[in-house]
Amino acid sequence: MNAFKQRVLFTLIATVVATVCGILGGYLLGNLTTIALTERRLDEGVSIVSKDSDHYLAESHAVLSAMNAAPYAHCTEQELTYFRALLFESKHLKDAGRIRDGHIDCSAALDRLPEPRPLPNPDFLLGDGTSIYRDLPLYQEEDETVITLQSGNSFVVFQPATLVQLGPSNFLFAESVVDAPTHNIGWLRGDALKIDPEVLTTDGHARFGQMLYSTHCSSRGLSCVTGYVSIHDALKAEQLQRVIYMIFSGLACGIFGMIVSIFYRRSHGLEHQLHRAVQNDNLQVVYQPVVDLETRHIIGAEALVRWTDEDGFVISPDVFVKIAEERGFISDITRLVLRHALADMGDILRESHTFRLNINITATDLADPRFLPLLERSLAEAQIPTRNLGIEITESGTARQQVAMDAILQLRRRGHRVYIDDFGTGYSSLAYLQDLSVDAIKIDRAFTKAIGTESVTVSILPQIMAMADALNLQVVVEGIETAEQARYFANREKHVFAQGWLFGYPFPSDEFHTLLIENGRDPIPPPRAD
Repeated sequence: MNAFKQRVLFTLIATVVATVCGILGGYLLGNLTTIALTERRLDEGVSIVSKDSDHYLAESHAVLSAMNAAPYAHCTEQELTYFRALLFESKHLKDAGRIRDGHIDCSAALDRLPEPRPLPNPDFLLGDGTSIYRDLPLYQEEDETVITLQSGNSFVVFQPATLVQLGPSNFLFAESVVDAPTHNIGWLRGDALKIDPEVLTTDGHARFGQMLYSTHCSSRGLSCVTGYVSIHDALKAEQLQRVIYMIFSGLACGIFGMIVSIFYRRSHGLEHQLHRAVQNDNLQVVYQPVVDLETRHIIGAEALVRWTDEDGFVISPDVFVKIAEERGFISDITRLVLRHALADMGDILRESHTFRLNINITATDLADPRFLPLLERSLAEAQIPTRNLGIEITESGTARQQVAMDAILQLRRRGHRVYIDDFGTGYSSLAYLQDLSVDAIKIDRAFTKAIGTESVTVSILPQIMAMADALNLQVVVEGIETAEQARYFANREKHVFAQGWLFGYPFPSDEFHTLLIENGRDPIPPPRAD
């Protein structure tokens, strides 16, 4: 399998894995979100049921208090008429009546009973003395719960709303009370729940096994309502939402995985490819002419390195040089450029005393004690004078000033001319240049592009040129692409050298030789007047 197919397969696998992880993540997130949403809805449903119960119980206690305070004789027509008036004004009560000696004697709905009906023992006894009866035989209905409350010698009867009507269809509710004498929990409505009693008597929600619970107790402390639902039913009810989570999460993670894999492959893959390219001598060295702006003759060249990766993409030097610097093998590229440059341009450099070829070195090279001996040995083996090889150092490469000063001093002692490349982008100052003691500066293309515009950058150019004049430095201008830019620098007393597309692109060595031969007969034509 070739390298391209391997990278495509890697991206495909990474995308599939990320998509699957996204789907699983969406599944988990959807479940968690659904459970959280269910808990919130359960709380809301319990609150509705609890308020409903509060209304029943509050009204029942109010009516019982009024009945116990009534001034009428026991079960007289006046008293029953009063009870009927109370029932008429109530919203929830079905009946109200009197009890004596444990028997029901009369009620608003039943009138006076021919024979008193005995009351069974209460199902629950509240702390305030109220007795609660569920489904008294006298009021029992087949499918509905009927609650009877007794306080003193009075009782009221109400029929609560059906619990399933008070919440979502998959929610179940139960209403419990605590029997004061036994402290046992009893049930007013709903099924008996076999869970921790604290869950049934404490506000809040809980989870036990595969069940969710939410409890809300009456503000009067009379009862507590507990809502519950199985997690399975909750997830099933929100299945569409969970599927949407899974789809969107899978898509998002799949796209993210593809992007990350591409960037990872481009960064880490480029590093390995670049390593292989350097080891296999697969980088290309090209040469861009440097011309004298006054004579238009080529007086030198800059050796530039180019790289096309294994996929056929041309990678910018700004990208792969940075990778090499960060990964610590930039010196290998410098050596490769030096080797190619001396081999490609050796004949010219040996024959001409004035032609100068420049190569770029980095801060790593400056700090490497092996570099200068290697440079000297390579020139000696190629029988090329040191004066014909210029050394370009970027401003950022001279940040460690003492190291740079020592290396520049040694280079100049050996006969090399030293240039500060991309000048103006870093630490430019008169004192800085004086300390470094270089031979020339190369003005960065950013300043050249600003010519003819209103950019603040162009206003700095006269200061740079004045600085160069004060230190007697040669000036080389980079990035000249238009006649206007060339004229700006040509109208100066001191010769200015230039390079840029106006005078020639970076050429392979054979094409550069042809250009040099042609230029030996005729200078590069001057720019036409605009």
